[in-house]
Order: sequence, then C-alpha cells, then structure tokens
Amino acid sequence: MPTVRHAASLARAAWHRGLATIGLTHSERRISADAQSYWAQPADEDWKDNSHWADGPVFGNSDLWREIGRRHLELFHRGARLAEFTRPWDRIVEWGCGGGANAIHFAPRARQEFVGIDISADSLIECERQVKEVCDTPFRGLEIDITDPEAVLRQITEPCDIFLCLYVFEVLPTPEYGHRVLRLAHQMLAPGGLALVQIKYDDGRWVSKPRRRAYKSGISQMTTYPIAGFWQLAERCGFQPQGIELVPQNELDDRYAYFFLSK
Repeated sequence: MPTVRHAASLARAAWHRGLATIGLTHSERRISADAQSYWAQPADEDWKDNSHWADGPVFGNSDLWREIGRRHLELFHRGARLAEFTRPWDRIVEWGCGGGANAIHFAPRARQEFVGIDISADSLIECERQVKEVCDTPFRGLEIDITDPEAVLRQITEPCDIFLCLYVFEVLPTPEYGHRVLRLAHQMLAPGGLALVQIKYDDGRWVSKPRRRAYKSGISQMTTYPIAGFWQLAERCGFQPQGIELVPQNELDDRYAYFFLSK
C-alpha cells in the first residue's frame, strides 16, 4: 500500500506540474487559504511529518528528529564564524517552529527568550512542551494568520539577535509571499544580527519550478528560488548575504540551500 500511495502522489504531482507549466495556476489568495486550512489543525497522517513533530511517522523511533536540529545548530555556528557574528544570543526568533526540532537546540542558548512563530496553535503548544523539557528559557509562541504575516510586528516589539527559518520557505504559498517573510525577518533583526534561512532551490528543471497550484497535494513543492535569485532578493530586502551552504539531498528531501544573512 505505501508503494501504491507513493505512486499516486507522484502522478498527482506530475499532473499539477503540467497544468502549472501551461499557465493554469491558482491565485495566491486561493493557495494561502488552502495553506491556512491545512496547517490550522492535524489533517492527515502526513501532517506531523510536515510539521516536524518528534512522533511523526517519518522520524519513527530513530534519532533523526533531534539530529536535524543538531545539524542546524552546527550549521549556524559555521555561518556565524563566516559572518564574524559574535554578539550574545539574547532573543532568538524562529519563523515556522513546528514541533520544536530546532528549538530544543537553540532555545537553551538564548539568554532572554525564544520566540516561536507558527500558524498552527497545536505546533506552538508542542514546541513549547519540547523546549521546557530541555531548558528553562522563556518560550513565547505567536500564532499568526497566513494572510497577515505583517501582524507579527505588533507582537514582537524588541529586536532579535538571531532569526531562523528552516524547512519553511518551500511550503510558503508563493515566492512573492516569501519576499514578505524575508522583509519581516530584516525588520525583526537587530543591527548586527544574523539570519539563517533555508530554501529549496530551482535547479533549472521544470519539476523544480514554483508549483503555484493545488497546495494540499504538493506542500513541499510550492515555492522555490534560483540560488542567485534568492541572494539578490535578500539584498533587496536590506540584508548582506555572507554565504551559502548547499545540501543536494538528505533523509527528508533534496535541493536545500542555507543562506547566512547579516543585518
């Protein structure tokens, strides 16, 4: 059955890719509504996997869930050295914190607070639970509506030293929506702060283009960018890109690019 289900999923993906290629895309408003509906509450057996909960089926009984966050912490340290980022980690903001795979590694190092942003109230509760199991760093969870990400600025009034956004940009409705998130990241960061933002990159093949339709049947395929294009987008948002680390494939998916962006 898993083989049949996987084959059906691939067939659906190819169908929607084909429709998007000939211009039959959906509006950002429709895609955003589908995204809000999907993430608002657990919907199917893949939801916990996509939300990176520790008990998601993809993680099973392995150490992969903790390993992902550990790798990202090591990656951040490498980027910090590259960017000569030496300031204290007082406030850390993670956009799309999910079930806490990253938070459990970064939160213990935050001197004031760890702020988790998500459109899922369930994920915020789970992330806070996981953080409390590993440290006493204050956790602040902010639930946002996907149609109004800018509302977060009314809740985060103090700048952060570190901004994280990992395994999120590919599930955003459109590349244009990602531009909004990147601008918000720049506004939330303190001068001298450092952002670690991961995207799925467009490698030139038609199957790696932004999907722009049928959100719920292709969540992780929605938004991609050419590597150089995202670098330039970050510059237009006011960032100073410091470097990129590429992961062509890992246990979860492929075509990952991690950008280190200074303010």
